[in-house]
Amino acid sequence: MTREFITKTTKEISDLHREANSIYQVLLDGHAELAALQKQVKQAVEVDAAKLGVRVEDLGDGNVRCFFPHIRGDTDERTQEQLNAKQELENRIKRVLSHAAEIDSTVARALAKSHGNDAHNAGHSKYESLNDAEVERALELARKGDEMSDAELRELNRLLQFNSSEKDGEFATEFYQGLGGPEKALEFYAAMSIDGTDSEATKTRLNAVQDLQKVMGYTLANATDPDHKHHLPASWNAEFRRLGTQEIGWQPGQMSKPYGYQVLGGLLRYGNYDARFLTPIAEHVTQLHKEDPYRFLSNKPAGSPDIYGFNPSGKLGTGNDPLNSVLEALGHSPEAAEKFFTQPPTAYNEDGTVKKDGEPGFGSYLDVFTDEDFEWTIDTNDTNVLADEDKTKKALAFGPEAFGHALEAATTGRPYDSDDTGDAIRHTEARANLVRQIVDKFGEHPELIRRNENGDIDDATGPLYGMRGSLGDITAEYMGDFQRAMYEEGSSSDMFPTFGAAANLDPGHVQQFLGEVGQDPDAYAAITSAQQAYTADVVHRVINADGASGASLDGRVRDAVAPGAAMAGIMSDSRADAIYKYHTAMDAEFNESAAEKQKWVDRILGMGVDTVGQRVPIAGTVIGWASEDIQESIMTSIQQDTTTEAEAEAGSEYSSGRSQAIRSAEDAVSHALVNNHEIDWKTADDLKRAARTAAGISHSDGAQWNSESDAN
Repeated sequence: MTREFITKTTKEISDLHREANSIYQVLLDGHAELAALQKQVKQAVEVDAAKLGVRVEDLGDGNVRCFFPHIRGDTDERTQEQLNAKQELENRIKRVLSHAAEIDSTVARALAKSHGNDAHNAGHSKYESLNDAEVERALELARKGDEMSDAELRELNRLLQFNSSEKDGEFATEFYQGLGGPEKALEFYAAMSIDGTDSEATKTRLNAVQDLQKVMGYTLANATDPDHKHHLPASWNAEFRRLGTQEIGWQPGQMSKPYGYQVLGGLLRYGNYDARFLTPIAEHVTQLHKEDPYRFLSNKPAGSPDIYGFNPSGKLGTGNDPLNSVLEALGHSPEAAEKFFTQPPTAYNEDGTVKKDGEPGFGSYLDVFTDEDFEWTIDTNDTNVLADEDKTKKALAFGPEAFGHALEAATTGRPYDSDDTGDAIRHTEARANLVRQIVDKFGEHPELIRRNENGDIDDATGPLYGMRGSLGDITAEYMGDFQRAMYEEGSSSDMFPTFGAAANLDPGHVQQFLGEVGQDPDAYAAITSAQQAYTADVVHRVINADGASGASLDGRVRDAVAPGAAMAGIMSDSRADAIYKYHTAMDAEFNESAAEKQKWVDRILGMGVDTVGQRVPIAGTVIGWASEDIQESIMTSIQQDTTTEAEAEAGSEYSSGRSQAIRSAEDAVSHALVNNHEIDWKTADDLKRAARTAAGISHSDGAQWNSESDAN
């Protein structure tokens, strides 16, 4: 009896010690995280809000309101930039408070489980960290599957959201391992995505499942990064590829089952994935599609609402064709995209294993997707899509648009949809060479990206016109290289610097490329914004920063504005082609697209600062001599680069654009002279005159160059 008592007492003491340690670890981690969040809130409220002139009101229950207080004599008029900054601050504070609430509830739950609310039994849940408790709760919810209530699903989303980006990858890895392996993870996501996109699902449920798609994607990206301390084994990659061509079911007796790649594709659309994980999957999917474009569409549901599928976001398809999904994944994963398009392809067997001594049968994936015989699919469940020409065209553009996103990430080093205004990323040799290949490809075959809605003209619409917006962004990113090509500037040019490795573009291909790309309103606005910012920077350096030169200053100013003005001429003619020749856009669309291109002004100016050895982060820095004034000049230029139908018929469709190019060039000189007190007013007038003259001539050169090309 005494021995039994001692044994039991020893166990109780051990259990008490374990319970105490669990409580200690959870409280320690919880305190550290809450203290860090408190610091963020204080920074936002006491510093950031004060800088903006904003007040923060606590509405209770983790909700706040940011507002501009009324000041006597103030008109209360706010710029859009101020309103955006206020909203960003409010959203940021709400996210921090939500994160704090999630930690608080997790700590409370963990403490309750550690103690067990039993005065006579100390053996309960054991935690080595707060992370253990958060993973436990996330898996507890996930195991309910589509039986989760809306509130429980929102809780799961919060747990994944706030823990998916941990630098060591511990939570992400333990969560996916806890789901039971690759197949179980796919089954869980498949069940949830169908539950949320079912025709009977509520809007609340759909929104929650859309959020789940994102946070599970971000979490998977974190868990599959081999550089993290905690990460999933490489076997997960091989298993995902094996499952890619296998049917995945999650209900007993299930008849219609999706393929693994259809399900996995929904997750891959979100997150910046490591190349060692994503690139092999993207290669395998592409090779499967090339062999049989419809292998994954044979089992898609018929007669269902268009949102039914494994891409609850609905962006660029329903998710039936995994090719669109992996291209979107590459668009968010720059390193993987660069390797996908620039390194020799690896051949794969149907089961996802590497084909020993196998040849893929093509030289590059750029060649694959731009082959005239490559077949893009209609990734939608809408039963009426084939009977509706507009729906068909829209659906057929999903894949090419995702292809453009992947190329954009590969050439810029950034996710395609990043509005990040941090430091620009230097162009590597591989990226610059890829840009040259892209320009050569579409310069030689502009018909691939042509769009024509005018039945009176025989020029057929090309299969890849949906990617022109991304091609415009690539052009903006490589503006120095494109300006060099206008008048065949040498590769050693100091006046027109590239940002990193030079692309060495072919001038003839550049013109054909720009002539087609510039017909897209978004591409036109990106190119015009970057062109004017780059030209302004070149003029600034010619007048204020360059060393001595044998050429006259007014001559150098002429040279500085000429390439940009020639590009503006091509853009003016392309815009007129889109409106009056091909009937694919209206002036209003070109004008509206300009409002979202401020990022290109900041990026280009940031590149310019870097080239003269004065690199500072763009974020938080006011490049005072240029940014706001240049954006205003760009807006005016784009809005007035218009023409009437009569002018187009008379062959003077770019006269307004020429006037705006002249004004823009003069503005660039004026900006450069703002802080220059060494140049007298007579010289300043000479420089402005030189800029106007060169801009007028070069704009006409560019427009005529493009117009003559159209006629051939």
